[in-house]
Amino acid sequence: MTDRPNILFFQVDQLTASALRAYGDSICHSPNIDALADKGVVFENAYCNFPLCAPSRFSMATGQLASHVGAYDNAAEFSAEIPTYAHFLRAAGYQTALSGKMHFIGPDQFHGFEKRLTADLYPGDFAWVPNWGNEGKRDTNDPRAVRIAGICERSVQIDYDEEVTFKAVQHIYDMARSDDDRPFFLQVSDTHPHEPSLCRKEFWDLYEDCDIPLPRVPALPEEEHDPHAVRLLKDFGMLGIQFSDDDVRRAIRAYYGSISYIDSLMARVLDALRATGAEDKTLIVFTSDHGEMLGERGMWFKKHFYEKSLRVPLIISAPWMSPQRVRELTSLVDLVPTFNAIAEAPAEVEPLEGTDLLSLIDRGNPAPTRAVYAEYLAEGTPVPIFMIRRGAYKYIASSEDGEMLFNLETDPEERSNLADAPDQAETLARFRDELRQKWNEETLIRDIKLSQQRRILVRAAMNQGTKRLWNHDEDENSKVIWYRGEQGYNEWAFDYI
Repeated sequence: MTDRPNILFFQVDQLTASALRAYGDSICHSPNIDALADKGVVFENAYCNFPLCAPSRFSMATGQLASHVGAYDNAAEFSAEIPTYAHFLRAAGYQTALSGKMHFIGPDQFHGFEKRLTADLYPGDFAWVPNWGNEGKRDTNDPRAVRIAGICERSVQIDYDEEVTFKAVQHIYDMARSDDDRPFFLQVSDTHPHEPSLCRKEFWDLYEDCDIPLPRVPALPEEEHDPHAVRLLKDFGMLGIQFSDDDVRRAIRAYYGSISYIDSLMARVLDALRATGAEDKTLIVFTSDHGEMLGERGMWFKKHFYEKSLRVPLIISAPWMSPQRVRELTSLVDLVPTFNAIAEAPAEVEPLEGTDLLSLIDRGNPAPTRAVYAEYLAEGTPVPIFMIRRGAYKYIASSEDGEMLFNLETDPEERSNLADAPDQAETLARFRDELRQKWNEETLIRDIKLSQQRRILVRAAMNQGTKRLWNHDEDENSKVIWYRGEQGYNEWAFDYI
């Protein structure tokens, strides 16, 4: 391919890599994702850099760790001065458009995109700002997300993804009819399979004769959980709750059904790509913002560094690329340098965290040599938690919770914490030194707490008098069905037919 290709970027929400056939699953029905994997490059060890929606997306969009760009939580403002892949690509001569969720926080709701084809699903303001030391009652994530799982013909999340897909398809046809001959970058960002696990009957029925497996690691008693897992389970109202096997299987089945649903939505977009003759000159990327615990250890949702929560699918496919699998460790911060290399974009103004993914292909698939870094700085922890994946090892550390060290080659289910093992002292020392070089915890804690208090004050002030909305294409009189913080999230999310 000599000319710069179009880029079609599919992003989904809360899809753990291990739920897909390309990553070893034997049940999931996702023929379009499977076809991308069969024809493209599958990055086998891809991770998000923050297991929570907005910080993960801001980190991904900038090619920086979330702490570097102030993306501490789901209500942290995304600064307009920080370049994103949309800025780089636009500067390189691409037309850029976003259809779907990006969870931008702040008055800039474009961040380099020329066009936003839909509103966002969640608030663009400080509605969800945490308050370390005084968290209060959480209104997101609770046991109902598991217990109500099953068939749903329509929910607000389904409404949203239907609109995302419709607008993306229309945009592809609009570009084909236009006089704009620039290559395009189109990001299509669905909210499924994010909980609650609900899916339409046609997708539920795909798994009628399947033996839905229970989690490999069953629910653990409190004393066998690490401190952060205990906090999360308490926060979710799930500590000590033993879901029935039927509840768990039903939730996992509906999760599979939600994957099949987004796979069918992707088919509509890919059909439009073929119909307009753009398929042969378009590179396709597929990933998720983070994973889903899916009942492992009795845990659900995300916010932890276990593989189910942290590991994501990452697939790149183009007609001129050879199908292959890559073992090298990769993460979402690698997308900016990858897009920049494809687009021949202007030089970055500061060093990026990642590397060009295409530099890792066609080289015989050697053993991994890179490291991957991740952070958790949001609600449910009193201090930052850091993760380093290097070689066979995953290291997790917090000044409040202590350390965990897992050998993922010998212990893929992360059951044996090696942090106190005498024969791992040298390995542990190297990770501790690497962490100190990568992060300054004292400075980061100070910055996070100051940011939280600033945003709490601003939120309170903004709620007085006439409220000004930052959400795309809305004003104070707009009435939308998307979540805007005016009611409890759970009550909104669980309103379905």
